[in-house]
Amino acid sequence: MRLKAFEGRAAAVAGAGKDPVNEPMIRHWCEAMGDTNPAYAGPEAIAPPTMLQAWTMGGLSGHTGRSGAYDELLGLLDDAGYTSVVATDCEQEYVRPLRPGDEITFDAVIESVSERKTTKLGTGHFVTTRMDVRAGGELAGTHRFRILKYAPARGKPKARRPRPVVNRDNAGFWEGVGQHKLLIQRCGGCGSLRFPWLPGCGACGCLEWDTVEASGEGSVYSYVVMHHPPFPAFDPPYAVGLIELAEGVRIVSNVVGVPYDKVRIGMPVRLQFERYDEELVLPVFRAGETDGGGS
Repeated sequence: MRLKAFEGRAAAVAGAGKDPVNEPMIRHWCEAMGDTNPAYAGPEAIAPPTMLQAWTMGGLSGHTGRSGAYDELLGLLDDAGYTSVVATDCEQEYVRPLRPGDEITFDAVIESVSERKTTKLGTGHFVTTRMDVRAGGELAGTHRFRILKYAPARGKPKARRPRPVVNRDNAGFWEGVGQHKLLIQRCGGCGSLRFPWLPGCGACGCLEWDTVEASGEGSVYSYVVMHHPPFPAFDPPYAVGLIELAEGVRIVSNVVGVPYDKVRIGMPVRLQFERYDEELVLPVFRAGETDGGGS
C-alpha cells in the first residue's frame, strides 16, 4: 500500500524548543492544573513530566522543521477524500526529569499508518508519529501522537450527549452524581482534598481516602466559549468553565443560566444537576440566583 511506504520516514528533523524549560511556564501549568506538588517549585524544581510536549510546541507561528514526507502523506490522504482530522490519543514515556534551563531539541518519525478503518466519525486512516525529546542532547522522553484522517460519515448522527468514561478509580464519583451529590476525595493521610478522583494523594502519596460532599458554592476561575467544532448534542456557542469550588478544588463543567458572552472570571455560581436523557445526569454550574444545587 502506498501509504505504508511512509512508515519510518521523518516527520520532523532537528526541531528545537522555542524556549528553554523555564519556571514561569511550570508555574502557569501547575496553577492551571491545580498541582501543588513541591517538586515543581524551588531551587531544585523539575518540570511536571506531563509537560513533555509543551516544550516542543511551536505556538501560533508554528515550527519550520516539519518534513516534506509528512506533508506529502497528509496531502495524499486529503486527495483521497480524508480531509477531516481528529486527535485520538497520545502516549508519553519519561526517561529523565526536565529542569529549568534545559534546552530542548526533538526529532519525529512517522511510526505507523493504519489500514483503512471505519469509525463512528467516518472512514479513514490512523497516523501515529513518535517524537524523541532531548535535553542537552540526552533523551528525556518520547511522545507518541495519533490522529485520524477521515471522510465524515454521511447522515445526521443522533444528538446524544457523550457518555463519561467510568472506571474503578472514578466510579464512586459518578455514583454520587447519580444521587445528586458532588463528592470530593479527601486524603486519609494528610487530609488534602483532590479532584478529579485519583487512586493516591498527589501531596503525600497516601492510598487511603474518604469523601466529602461539596457544598455546591463556587466561582468561575477561568472559562472558554466553544464555537467549533460543532457536535450534534451541543448548541454552540456555549461556555465551559473551570469552576473553583468553595472547598478549594476545581472542576470543569458547563456554565448555565446566563448568555455565554456574560460569563466572567470570578462570577459566583452554584451547583445543579442536569438530566440530559434517561441515563445521563451531569453536574453543571448556574450563575445567579438558584433554589439549590441538589435537585
